[in-house]
Amino acid sequence: MGRLDDHVAVVSGSGAGIGEAIVRRFAQEGAKVVVSDRDLNACDAVAESLRSGGFDAISVKADIGDEGECRGLIDRAVEHFGRIDVLVNTVGLSHRGTIEDTDVGEWELVFRVTVRGSFICSQQAVKYMKERKKGSIINIGSVNAYIGEPKLMAYSAAKGALMTFTKNTASYLNQYKIRVNQLNIGWTLTPNENRVKMEEEGKGPNWIEEAGKTRPWGRLLNPSEIASAALYFASNESELVTGSILDVEQYPVGAPPNW
Repeated sequence: MGRLDDHVAVVSGSGAGIGEAIVRRFAQEGAKVVVSDRDLNACDAVAESLRSGGFDAISVKADIGDEGECRGLIDRAVEHFGRIDVLVNTVGLSHRGTIEDTDVGEWELVFRVTVRGSFICSQQAVKYMKERKKGSIINIGSVNAYIGEPKLMAYSAAKGALMTFTKNTASYLNQYKIRVNQLNIGWTLTPNENRVKMEEEGKGPNWIEEAGKTRPWGRLLNPSEIASAALYFASNESELVTGSILDVEQYPVGAPPNW
């Protein structure tokens, strides 16, 4: 028996990285899953890989910055599987920039995808979840929501807004027994993080080793650890937990080493 047997889960941004780790873990635990990404080839590849392993998965291309595609993602899941039990809002943009050098366009794009997209996907999912008086929405946030690195000003502000959105909607949706929780994750090694460090920040090939030296456990988090935390919020084990913010990090937030 899997921890997500008889669950239908939609995971945005699951063509790679943290989203992919979550959708794979959910499938392994018995969920029927919708793999989604703005990159159709990426989400098709993940879904096909899951089906080859005997799991029930479909892929849906969705740009979370587009309202119609957000709503279409949820509608397609319900059309195919008949319902939606779990929604994981994974997509977010982390453009680099401080208060001085972030332009308005970058700010608006980060909020459009990270906050507005999560709002629209959640709103559409609630339409279906409330009919069954059951559901779990999981927002993937960041420890940057509390203060944030100066060079991640817009990203930090957006994740802070997402955290308030999580608590506000949890307070309202408990009347329908729909839970809303958030994972504020720390520094996690993903393909995109490696790309950013190498291409945008010009770090050398040993940056992962050097970064690990700044962490208490000597390494960065990996996507599978985020997936384990998401699994708790998706499963019936957290049936009475809502409005919770879980910091998935190696140190108490507020006292980061080598900030």
